[in-house]
Amino acid sequence: MFSIPGKQAVTMTPAAATQIARMMQREGRQGLRVGIKKGGCAGMEYTMDWADAVNPLDEVVEQDGARVMIAPMAQMFLIGTEIHYETGLLEAGFKFRNPNVVDACGCGESIKFAEPVAR
Repeated sequence: MFSIPGKQAVTMTPAAATQIARMMQREGRQGLRVGIKKGGCAGMEYTMDWADAVNPLDEVVEQDGARVMIAPMAQMFLIGTEIHYETGLLEAGFKFRNPNVVDACGCGESIKFAEPVAR
């Protein structure tokens, strides 16, 4: 795992925690699994799926009744990320404030991370 001792891999704003907890209860699920996959115009995309069980390799973050599980392959990309939930006049949804992102497409759905440095 890529967690930092004494620090959660991701944080949730109160709005995100409230929305996730509300949706978990409504859907009858154990939590929301967040991951990363290849795709989109910038190269990578976030994934979000409801989970019925915690994978033993998931990083689990719990806050105010909300549970987010971070898929193993996404953990190193999400360290330091804040999950927020925004509502506007035309749309509502989760936003990721990720300090590891170096570029994003115009629609905000696709992201790019810095290339790993060879040693």
